[in-house]
Amino acid sequence: MALRRSLSQELVSKEAVAPPEIDHVAEKKLVRKLDWFIIPIIMLLYLFSFLDRVNIGNARLYGIEEDLGLQGNQYQTAVSILFVTYLLSELPSNLVFKKLRPSRWISFITTSWGIIATLTGVTQSYGGLIACRLLLGLVEGGLFPGAAVYLTLFYTKRELALRIGYLFVSAAIAGAVGGLLAYGIGFMDGLCGQRGWRWILIIEGLPSFVLGIATWFLLADSPETAFYLSYEEKELMQARRQRHAGQTESAQRFHKEDVYLGLKDWKIYMFCAGQFGTDTMLYGFSTFLPTIIKGLGKWSTAQTQALTIPCYCLGALSYVVVARISDAQQKRGLYSVIFALISVIGYGVLMSNAGQGVHYFGCFLVAIGLYFTLSLKRTRLWDPV
Repeated sequence: MALRRSLSQELVSKEAVAPPEIDHVAEKKLVRKLDWFIIPIIMLLYLFSFLDRVNIGNARLYGIEEDLGLQGNQYQTAVSILFVTYLLSELPSNLVFKKLRPSRWISFITTSWGIIATLTGVTQSYGGLIACRLLLGLVEGGLFPGAAVYLTLFYTKRELALRIGYLFVSAAIAGAVGGLLAYGIGFMDGLCGQRGWRWILIIEGLPSFVLGIATWFLLADSPETAFYLSYEEKELMQARRQRHAGQTESAQRFHKEDVYLGLKDWKIYMFCAGQFGTDTMLYGFSTFLPTIIKGLGKWSTAQTQALTIPCYCLGALSYVVVARISDAQQKRGLYSVIFALISVIGYGVLMSNAGQGVHYFGCFLVAIGLYFTLSLKRTRLWDPV
Protein backbone atom coordinates (compact mmCIF):
# COMPACT_ATOMS: atom_id res chain seq x y z
CA MET A 1 0.00 0.00 0.00
CA ALA A 2 2.84 2.34 0.92
CA LEU A 3 4.59 1.46 -2.34
CA ARG A 4 1.44 2.26 -4.38
CA ARG A 5 1.07 5.61 -2.59
CA SER A 6 4.73 6.41 -3.32
CA LEU A 7 4.33 5.62 -7.04
CA SER A 8 1.16 7.72 -7.21
CA GLN A 9 2.94 10.70 -5.63
CA GLU A 10 5.85 10.29 -8.04
CA LEU A 11 3.51 10.34 -11.06
CA VAL A 12 1.76 13.46 -9.78
CA SER A 13 5.14 15.10 -9.28
CA LYS A 14 6.23 14.27 -12.84
CA GLU A 15 2.98 15.64 -14.25
CA ALA A 16 3.49 18.84 -12.26
CA VAL A 17 6.86 19.49 -13.88
CA ALA A 18 5.97 18.11 -17.31
CA PRO A 19 6.72 20.59 -20.09
CA PRO A 20 3.66 22.30 -21.54
CA GLU A 21 2.22 21.20 -24.87
CA ILE A 22 3.20 23.49 -27.72
CA ASP A 23 1.44 24.15 -31.01
CA HIS A 24 4.30 23.50 -33.45
CA VAL A 25 2.64 25.41 -36.28
CA ALA A 26 2.33 28.47 -34.05
CA GLU A 27 5.91 27.96 -32.89
CA LYS A 28 7.25 27.98 -36.45
CA LYS A 29 5.31 31.16 -37.12
CA LEU A 30 6.75 32.68 -33.95
CA VAL A 31 10.34 31.80 -34.89
CA ARG A 32 9.84 33.36 -38.34
CA LYS A 33 8.62 36.55 -36.68
CA LEU A 34 11.64 36.57 -34.35
CA ASP A 35 13.91 36.18 -37.37
CA TRP A 36 12.28 39.13 -39.09
CA PHE A 37 12.59 41.48 -36.12
CA ILE A 38 15.91 40.37 -34.59
CA ILE A 39 18.27 38.84 -37.15
CA PRO A 40 18.46 41.78 -39.63
CA ILE A 41 19.43 44.18 -36.83
CA ILE A 42 22.00 41.82 -35.33
CA MET A 43 23.49 41.13 -38.77
CA LEU A 44 23.75 44.84 -39.55
CA LEU A 45 25.42 45.48 -36.20
CA TYR A 46 28.05 42.84 -36.81
CA LEU A 47 28.48 43.84 -40.46
CA PHE A 48 29.34 47.43 -39.60
CA SER A 49 31.41 46.35 -36.62
CA PHE A 50 33.52 44.08 -38.81
CA LEU A 51 33.71 46.69 -41.56
CA ASP A 52 34.99 49.39 -39.19
CA ARG A 53 37.56 46.95 -37.81
CA VAL A 54 39.14 45.90 -41.09
CA ASN A 55 38.63 48.85 -43.44
CA ILE A 56 42.09 50.03 -42.47
CA GLY A 57 43.21 47.41 -45.00
CA ASN A 58 41.35 49.24 -47.78
CA ALA A 59 42.64 52.58 -46.48
CA ARG A 60 46.22 51.37 -46.88
CA LEU A 61 45.93 51.49 -50.65
CA TYR A 62 44.92 55.16 -50.56
CA GLY A 63 47.92 56.63 -48.76
CA ILE A 64 47.36 56.25 -45.02
CA GLU A 65 50.98 55.20 -44.46
CA GLU A 66 52.39 58.14 -46.41
CA ASP A 67 50.08 60.76 -44.86
CA LEU A 68 50.72 59.68 -41.27
CA GLY A 69 54.41 58.97 -41.84
CA LEU A 70 54.18 55.31 -40.82
CA GLN A 71 57.49 53.48 -40.99
CA GLY A 72 58.66 49.91 -40.55
CA ASN A 73 56.05 47.81 -38.73
CA GLN A 74 53.97 50.75 -37.52
CA TYR A 75 51.09 49.97 -39.88
CA GLN A 76 50.99 46.33 -38.74
CA THR A 77 51.10 47.52 -35.13
CA ALA A 78 48.14 49.83 -35.72
CA VAL A 79 46.19 46.95 -37.26
CA SER A 80 46.85 44.43 -34.50
CA ILE A 81 46.81 46.64 -31.39
CA LEU A 82 43.02 46.95 -31.66
CA PHE A 83 42.70 43.35 -30.51
CA VAL A 84 44.42 44.02 -27.19
CA THR A 85 41.52 46.09 -25.88
CA TYR A 86 39.05 44.03 -27.93
CA LEU A 87 39.98 40.85 -26.03
CA LEU A 88 40.20 42.56 -22.64
CA SER A 89 36.72 44.09 -22.99
CA GLU A 90 34.75 40.99 -24.07
CA LEU A 91 34.17 39.41 -20.64
CA PRO A 92 33.59 42.67 -18.69
CA SER A 93 31.19 43.84 -21.39
CA ASN A 94 29.05 40.74 -21.01
CA LEU A 95 28.94 41.19 -17.25
CA VAL A 96 27.65 44.73 -17.80
CA PHE A 97 25.24 43.41 -20.45
CA LYS A 98 23.69 41.08 -17.87
CA LYS A 99 23.21 43.96 -15.43
CA LEU A 100 21.84 46.59 -17.82
CA ARG A 101 19.11 46.61 -20.43
CA PRO A 102 20.50 44.84 -23.55
CA SER A 103 19.14 47.40 -26.00
CA ARG A 104 20.75 50.26 -24.08
CA TRP A 105 24.17 48.63 -23.78
CA ILE A 106 24.34 47.48 -27.42
CA SER A 107 23.15 50.91 -28.53
CA PHE A 108 25.84 52.58 -26.42
CA ILE A 109 28.76 50.53 -27.71
CA THR A 110 27.53 50.80 -31.34
CA THR A 111 27.17 54.58 -31.20
CA SER A 112 30.56 54.84 -29.48
CA TRP A 113 32.45 52.82 -32.06
CA GLY A 114 30.66 54.72 -34.84
CA ILE A 115 32.01 57.99 -33.47
CA ILE A 116 35.51 56.56 -32.99
CA ALA A 117 35.60 54.92 -36.43
CA THR A 118 34.50 58.16 -38.08
CA LEU A 119 37.03 60.28 -36.20
CA THR A 120 39.81 57.87 -37.18
CA GLY A 121 39.47 59.44 -40.61
CA VAL A 122 40.64 62.83 -39.32
CA THR A 123 43.62 61.65 -37.27
CA GLN A 124 46.91 63.41 -38.08
CA SER A 125 49.59 61.19 -36.57
CA TYR A 126 50.66 57.65 -35.76
CA GLY A 127 49.87 58.26 -32.09
CA GLY A 128 46.36 59.40 -32.96
CA LEU A 129 45.81 56.31 -35.10
CA ILE A 130 46.97 54.03 -32.25
CA ALA A 131 44.65 55.80 -29.79
CA CYS A 132 41.67 55.42 -32.14
CA ARG A 133 42.39 51.72 -32.71
CA LEU A 134 42.67 51.03 -28.98
CA LEU A 135 39.40 52.81 -28.25
CA LEU A 136 37.70 51.08 -31.18
CA GLY A 137 38.68 47.67 -29.83
CA LEU A 138 37.52 48.64 -26.35
CA VAL A 139 33.93 49.33 -27.41
CA GLU A 140 33.64 46.83 -30.27
CA GLY A 141 34.80 43.91 -28.12
CA GLY A 142 31.44 43.60 -26.42
CA LEU A 143 29.31 43.25 -29.54
CA PHE A 144 29.75 39.62 -30.57
CA PRO A 145 29.52 38.06 -27.08
CA GLY A 146 26.68 40.45 -26.24
CA ALA A 147 24.80 39.57 -29.44
CA ALA A 148 25.27 35.85 -28.70
CA VAL A 149 23.84 36.24 -25.20
CA TYR A 150 21.02 38.39 -26.55
CA LEU A 151 19.97 35.66 -28.97
CA THR A 152 19.75 33.14 -26.12
CA LEU A 153 16.93 35.24 -24.67
CA PHE A 154 14.73 34.46 -27.68
CA TYR A 155 15.92 31.22 -29.29
CA THR A 156 16.27 27.63 -28.12
CA LYS A 157 19.58 25.79 -28.19
CA ARG A 158 18.70 23.97 -31.40
CA GLU A 159 17.78 27.25 -33.11
CA LEU A 160 20.81 29.20 -31.91
CA ALA A 161 23.52 27.59 -34.03
CA LEU A 162 22.10 28.83 -37.34
CA ARG A 163 21.36 32.31 -35.94
CA ILE A 164 24.88 32.70 -34.53
CA GLY A 165 26.13 31.58 -37.92
CA TYR A 166 24.32 34.46 -39.59
CA LEU A 167 26.81 36.80 -37.90
CA PHE A 168 29.63 35.26 -39.87
CA VAL A 169 27.69 35.66 -43.07
CA SER A 170 27.71 39.34 -42.10
CA ALA A 171 31.51 39.23 -41.83
CA ALA A 172 31.82 37.91 -45.38
CA ILE A 173 29.26 40.42 -46.64
CA ALA A 174 31.17 43.18 -44.83
CA GLY A 175 34.28 42.25 -46.80
CA ALA A 176 32.39 42.45 -50.08
CA VAL A 177 30.65 45.69 -49.12
CA GLY A 178 33.93 47.14 -47.89
CA GLY A 179 35.63 46.39 -51.20
CA LEU A 180 32.72 47.82 -53.16
CA LEU A 181 32.55 50.97 -51.04
CA ALA A 182 36.32 51.44 -51.17
CA TYR A 183 36.15 51.10 -54.95
CA GLY A 184 33.54 53.87 -55.17
CA ILE A 185 34.87 56.11 -52.39
CA GLY A 186 38.37 55.86 -53.84
CA PHE A 187 37.29 58.13 -56.67
CA MET A 188 36.77 60.85 -54.02
CA ASP A 189 40.54 60.95 -53.48
CA GLY A 190 41.51 64.63 -53.37
CA LEU A 191 37.94 65.87 -52.90
CA CYS A 192 37.94 68.91 -50.56
CA GLY A 193 41.67 68.40 -50.22
CA GLN A 194 41.27 65.07 -48.41
CA ARG A 195 42.90 61.78 -49.33
CA GLY A 196 40.82 58.74 -50.24
CA TRP A 197 41.68 56.83 -47.07
CA ARG A 198 40.13 59.56 -44.94
CA TRP A 199 36.89 59.45 -46.92
CA ILE A 200 36.78 55.65 -46.59
CA LEU A 201 37.05 55.72 -42.79
CA ILE A 202 34.67 58.67 -42.36
CA ILE A 203 31.92 57.46 -44.70
CA GLU A 204 32.06 53.84 -43.48
CA GLY A 205 31.97 54.94 -39.82
CA LEU A 206 28.85 57.11 -40.05
CA PRO A 207 26.31 54.26 -40.58
CA SER A 208 27.40 52.67 -37.30
CA PHE A 209 26.57 55.88 -35.44
CA VAL A 210 23.10 56.00 -37.02
CA LEU A 211 22.49 52.29 -36.41
CA GLY A 212 23.50 52.68 -32.76
CA ILE A 213 20.79 55.29 -32.21
CA ALA A 214 18.21 53.16 -34.05
CA THR A 215 19.11 50.12 -31.94
CA TRP A 216 17.96 51.98 -28.82
CA PHE A 217 14.40 51.81 -30.17
CA LEU A 218 14.40 48.66 -32.32
CA LEU A 219 15.87 46.00 -30.01
CA ALA A 220 13.59 44.53 -27.36
CA ASP A 221 15.18 43.77 -23.99
CA SER A 222 13.35 40.46 -23.54
CA PRO A 223 10.40 38.48 -24.94
CA GLU A 224 8.20 40.04 -22.25
CA THR A 225 8.93 43.58 -23.50
CA ALA A 226 9.04 42.82 -27.24
CA PHE A 227 6.64 45.26 -28.91
CA TYR A 228 6.21 42.97 -31.92
CA LEU A 229 4.94 39.97 -29.92
CA SER A 230 1.30 39.50 -29.00
CA TYR A 231 0.20 38.29 -25.57
CA GLU A 232 -0.29 34.76 -26.93
CA GLU A 233 3.16 34.77 -28.51
CA LYS A 234 4.73 35.87 -25.24
CA GLU A 235 3.03 32.99 -23.48
CA LEU A 236 4.37 30.66 -26.17
CA MET A 237 7.87 32.04 -25.56
CA GLN A 238 7.48 31.18 -21.89
CA ALA A 239 6.34 27.66 -22.76
CA ARG A 240 9.34 27.20 -25.09
CA ARG A 241 11.65 28.23 -22.28
CA GLN A 242 10.12 25.73 -19.86
CA ARG A 243 10.41 22.95 -22.43
CA HIS A 244 14.19 23.07 -22.64
CA ALA A 245 16.59 22.18 -19.87
CA GLY A 246 18.45 25.21 -18.59
CA GLN A 247 16.04 27.69 -20.19
CA THR A 248 14.54 29.00 -16.97
CA GLU A 249 13.94 32.44 -15.51
CA SER A 250 16.88 31.92 -13.18
CA ALA A 251 19.15 30.98 -16.08
CA GLN A 252 18.47 34.34 -17.73
CA ARG A 253 19.85 36.22 -14.73
CA PHE A 254 23.46 36.95 -13.87
CA HIS A 255 25.13 34.60 -11.38
CA LYS A 256 28.70 35.09 -10.15
CA GLU A 257 29.00 31.34 -9.66
CA ASP A 258 28.59 30.81 -13.42
CA VAL A 259 31.51 33.14 -14.09
CA TYR A 260 33.75 31.29 -11.62
CA LEU A 261 32.78 27.91 -13.06
CA GLY A 262 33.53 29.14 -16.55
CA LEU A 263 36.95 30.44 -15.55
CA LYS A 264 37.79 27.03 -14.04
CA ASP A 265 36.61 24.97 -17.04
CA TRP A 266 39.61 23.65 -19.01
CA LYS A 267 37.42 23.13 -22.10
CA ILE A 268 36.95 26.88 -22.41
CA TYR A 269 40.71 27.39 -22.61
CA MET A 270 41.07 24.62 -25.19
CA PHE A 271 38.33 26.27 -27.21
CA CYS A 272 40.10 29.63 -26.91
CA ALA A 273 43.33 28.13 -28.24
CA GLY A 274 41.51 26.79 -31.30
CA GLN A 275 39.62 30.03 -31.74
CA PHE A 276 42.90 31.96 -31.64
CA GLY A 277 44.07 30.08 -34.71
CA THR A 278 40.92 30.64 -36.74
CA ASP A 279 40.63 34.31 -35.72
CA THR A 280 44.25 34.89 -36.76
CA MET A 281 43.38 33.45 -40.16
CA LEU A 282 40.19 35.54 -40.38
CA TYR A 283 41.69 38.94 -39.62
CA GLY A 284 44.91 38.26 -41.49
CA PHE A 285 42.86 37.52 -44.59
CA SER A 286 40.19 40.22 -44.17
CA THR A 287 42.60 43.04 -43.33
CA PHE A 288 45.36 42.26 -45.77
CA LEU A 289 43.42 40.84 -48.75
CA PRO A 290 43.65 44.17 -50.66
CA THR A 291 47.41 44.21 -50.04
CA ILE A 292 47.74 40.56 -51.10
CA ILE A 293 45.85 41.11 -54.35
CA LYS A 294 47.76 44.35 -55.02
CA GLY A 295 50.97 42.35 -54.90
CA LEU A 296 49.75 39.75 -57.40
CA GLY A 297 49.84 42.01 -60.46
CA LYS A 298 50.02 45.53 -61.85
CA TRP A 299 46.47 46.56 -61.07
CA SER A 300 45.26 50.01 -60.16
CA THR A 301 43.99 50.65 -56.65
CA ALA A 302 40.39 50.69 -57.86
CA GLN A 303 40.87 47.38 -59.70
CA THR A 304 42.41 45.84 -56.59
CA GLN A 305 39.41 46.83 -54.47
CA ALA A 306 37.06 45.37 -57.08
CA LEU A 307 38.98 42.07 -57.15
CA THR A 308 38.42 41.56 -53.41
CA ILE A 309 34.63 41.47 -53.85
CA PRO A 310 34.24 38.04 -55.56
CA CYS A 311 36.35 36.37 -52.84
CA TYR A 312 34.04 37.56 -50.08
CA CYS A 313 30.90 36.79 -52.08
CA LEU A 314 32.01 33.20 -52.61
CA GLY A 315 32.84 32.92 -48.90
CA ALA A 316 29.34 34.08 -47.94
CA LEU A 317 27.63 31.83 -50.50
CA SER A 318 29.59 28.72 -49.51
CA TYR A 319 28.82 29.37 -45.86
CA VAL A 320 25.06 29.67 -46.41
CA VAL A 321 24.90 26.46 -48.45
CA VAL A 322 27.03 24.26 -46.19
CA ALA A 323 25.62 25.72 -42.97
CA ARG A 324 22.14 24.65 -44.06
CA ILE A 325 23.39 21.12 -44.70
CA SER A 326 25.30 20.99 -41.42
CA ASP A 327 22.34 22.33 -39.46
CA ALA A 328 19.96 19.80 -41.02
CA GLN A 329 22.30 16.93 -40.21
CA GLN A 330 23.34 18.39 -36.84
CA LYS A 331 26.96 17.58 -37.73
CA ARG A 332 29.66 20.14 -36.95
CA GLY A 333 33.06 18.55 -36.42
CA LEU A 334 33.44 16.79 -39.79
CA TYR A 335 32.54 19.87 -41.84
CA SER A 336 34.72 22.08 -39.66
CA VAL A 337 37.80 19.93 -40.33
CA ILE A 338 37.11 19.68 -44.07
CA PHE A 339 36.68 23.41 -44.58
CA ALA A 340 39.62 24.31 -42.34
CA LEU A 341 41.79 22.13 -44.60
CA ILE A 342 40.45 23.97 -47.66
CA SER A 343 41.59 27.28 -46.16
CA VAL A 344 44.98 25.81 -45.24
CA ILE A 345 45.39 24.63 -48.84
CA GLY A 346 44.46 28.14 -49.99
CA TYR A 347 47.22 29.68 -47.88
CA GLY A 348 49.61 27.06 -49.25
CA VAL A 349 48.71 28.15 -52.79
CA LEU A 350 49.35 31.79 -51.86
CA MET A 351 52.79 30.88 -50.51
CA SER A 352 53.73 28.88 -53.61
CA ASN A 353 55.76 30.12 -56.59
CA ALA A 354 52.81 29.81 -58.97
CA GLY A 355 51.52 32.56 -61.26
CA GLN A 356 49.22 35.40 -60.31
CA GLY A 357 46.09 33.57 -61.54
CA VAL A 358 46.83 30.61 -59.30
CA HIS A 359 47.53 32.91 -56.36
CA TYR A 360 44.21 34.67 -56.91
CA PHE A 361 42.54 31.24 -56.95
CA GLY A 362 44.18 30.63 -53.56
CA CYS A 363 42.31 33.66 -52.19
CA PHE A 364 39.03 31.98 -53.15
CA LEU A 365 40.05 28.75 -51.42
CA VAL A 366 40.81 30.62 -48.20
CA ALA A 367 37.44 32.41 -48.34
CA ILE A 368 35.52 29.17 -48.99
CA GLY A 369 36.70 27.54 -45.79
CA LEU A 370 37.36 30.54 -43.58
CA TYR A 371 33.92 31.76 -42.50
CA PHE A 372 32.43 28.30 -42.19
CA THR A 373 35.27 27.01 -40.00
CA LEU A 374 35.16 30.07 -37.77
CA SER A 375 31.39 29.98 -37.38
CA LEU A 376 31.08 26.24 -36.86
CA LYS A 377 33.48 26.25 -33.94
CA ARG A 378 31.39 28.85 -32.14
CA THR A 379 28.01 27.40 -32.99
CA ARG A 380 29.02 24.14 -31.33
CA LEU A 381 28.86 26.01 -28.03
CA TRP A 382 25.08 26.22 -28.43
CA ASP A 383 24.42 22.76 -29.81
CA PRO A 384 21.87 20.73 -27.81
CA VAL A 385 23.43 18.28 -25.37
